[in-house]
Amino acid sequence: MNPYVLTTLLSSLGLGTTLTFASSHWLLAWMGLEINTLAIIPLMAQHHHPRAVEATTKYFLTQATAAAMILFASTTNAWISGEWNMTDMSNPIATTMILAALALKIGLAPMHFWMPEVLQGLDLSTGLILATWQKLAPLALIIQTAPAFHPLLLTALGLMSALVGGWGGLNQTQLRKVLAYSSIAHMGWMIIVLQYAPQLTLLTLLTYILMTSAAFLTLKLLYATKISTLATAWSKSPLLTTTTTLVLLSLGGLPPLTGFMPKWLILQEMAKQGLPLTATVMALAALISLYFYLRLCYTMTLTISPDTVTSITPWRTQTNQASTPLALSTVLALGLLPLTPAIMMITI
Repeated sequence: MNPYVLTTLLSSLGLGTTLTFASSHWLLAWMGLEINTLAIIPLMAQHHHPRAVEATTKYFLTQATAAAMILFASTTNAWISGEWNMTDMSNPIATTMILAALALKIGLAPMHFWMPEVLQGLDLSTGLILATWQKLAPLALIIQTAPAFHPLLLTALGLMSALVGGWGGLNQTQLRKVLAYSSIAHMGWMIIVLQYAPQLTLLTLLTYILMTSAAFLTLKLLYATKISTLATAWSKSPLLTTTTTLVLLSLGGLPPLTGFMPKWLILQEMAKQGLPLTATVMALAALISLYFYLRLCYTMTLTISPDTVTSITPWRTQTNQASTPLALSTVLALGLLPLTPAIMMITI
């Protein structure tokens, strides 16, 4: 892609998200979301592959539906209450509709069906943007309007997303679909604690972005898109294979890695709020997710690739990809757990 066009599109992505962050008016927030969507569409379709075009079309239709729902619900609320401010959501129907639209934007269950299919059709760089940056603006709107939502609705969405994210990833062979279901599960953890401790939602989002960035950048470096191709990773880069295994276990939430921090704090907060049963179900859902991360770890570290590989032979050639972002995100995804007290002091 032409560097000037790429710069324009990436700047528009930043502008759209920043506009949504800075707005308290529904119309301005909607405009930010639209700029965001329109900027990523050419990035998704840049390879002109039939799967990429299909994924782009699915994403565009989904996001257009969600944007139309947001515009309709905010207009309805303004018509009834005379208020466009997003902190003054008094109409329950409009509030529920906006939550459904924002859940569709970020891929919360049961509005998650587009997410694995879209991510599967993209290259890993654009997939990383979709799994991280594109979540920021809708989540900011959910956090700002959280007091207006029914607590039971948020809990149901969070529980369902954690369970669907774990269950859906069990039978996958494509790495991008596994990461899509991982994203759905992590969104569930963010939403379920939102009504009690919004700072924990932000902490979970930060750790999720670090861990997912490390996973996506590693797969991009290894040119891996299927679980079976991970078996050849150890012969190309033993050290990278070791750190990737730890990153995947961090995504699963195992101590002493960074991914344990948000899950531990969220379960603690839910126990404080008198929801031990909900916390137990969430912990069990995390175990289901851990199973498919362990599958990836097993393939990478304990499996020797067969002699007859059906895919292109992965030669050990020097890569021209930048490794600094990968190294930085990997270190942060593995070693932030001891800093939990300091991080909590900053967030609280």
